[in-house]
Amino acid sequence: MAEIKLSAEQRTEFGKGAARRIRREDKVPAVLYEHGNDPLHVTLPGHETMMALKTANALLSIELDSKSHLAIPKQVQRDPLKGFIEHVDLLMVKRGEKVVVDVAISIVGEPEPGVLVVTENTTVSLEAEATHIPTEIEVSIVGREAGTQVLASDLDLPEGSTLAVEEDLMIVNLTHAPTADQVEAELDEAAAEAGIEYDESETPEPESANG
Repeated sequence: MAEIKLSAEQRTEFGKGAARRIRREDKVPAVLYEHGNDPLHVTLPGHETMMALKTANALLSIELDSKSHLAIPKQVQRDPLKGFIEHVDLLMVKRGEKVVVDVAISIVGEPEPGVLVVTENTTVSLEAEATHIPTEIEVSIVGREAGTQVLASDLDLPEGSTLAVEEDLMIVNLTHAPTADQVEAELDEAAAEAGIEYDESETPEPESANG
């Protein structure tokens, strides 16, 4: 993964008021954490940081006071309505250092007709070198049959990465797609549990698989 350079400035103002002023200047308040050292409080450029963090587990080169610090995102706080970045926690790393990160699962292909694909886990925890963190792990379901289960141990991991979860963690489960009668029965059961009674003419029709 290529390093993304971000220029940082040390900050001495803290609190909600200071954070709002920083964001009004199109900057992002951030904290750099390093094992055994006090955290560094900095500001990062708003637009560049937003673009950099679109990549999961981005490897950042933080330029601060003529020094360069390698870091990966630890926690990103976003505004729940507008989506802009409110605050970033970064973890400083070293080349060759192993870190545990959550990596996205990407489902590729189509199973046999009539098979329902259930993604049980959208990410998997891996231990990988900080400078070689995979962006995603692909899982091919091309032509897979109902009853197939993909476990963490079945994942094709890149060289240098190892599982940081139990090997029997379910990633993808392929089952028979429910029939229209089964869907209707489930709707009736749910309505009965909720105390809803339908006239014959009001009974909801199950949606088809094609919408």
